[in-house]
Amino acid sequence: MAPQLRIARPVSNLARTVDMYCRGLGCRVLASFDDHDGFDGVMLGYPDAGYHFEFTHCREHPVQPGPTKEDLTVLYIGEAADWNAACSRMIAAGFNEAEPFNPYWKVRGRTFEDPDGYRVVLQKCDWPDFA
Repeated sequence: MAPQLRIARPVSNLARTVDMYCRGLGCRVLASFDDHDGFDGVMLGYPDAGYHFEFTHCREHPVQPGPTKEDLTVLYIGEAADWNAACSRMIAAGFNEAEPFNPYWKVRGRTFEDPDGYRVVLQKCDWPDFA
């Protein structure tokens, strides 16, 4: 059995992050928790996917998010119409388009950044056709 992948990230505003990722990427709330040892969190993803995001906020000692321009989540979307629609949803949800640090991500994709600096690349190709 393949392992489940969780991408865990502290955020400055949990409600805003949940809204943006649900609207922009079409994620769903898979689970959530309140005040678990001072932390609130939400797991977002797709019910049958092998991965999901966990966004957390510490009530007493908030962690300042500190991603770099190369900390990326890359999603591969092969159909041009689906890719274009996803890019439009990202902008409408409040993500900013960002210039990628590595120019490779500009050849077949677009890079988006949330208010905490986390970057999502929407790559216009199917996995594993990434050459």
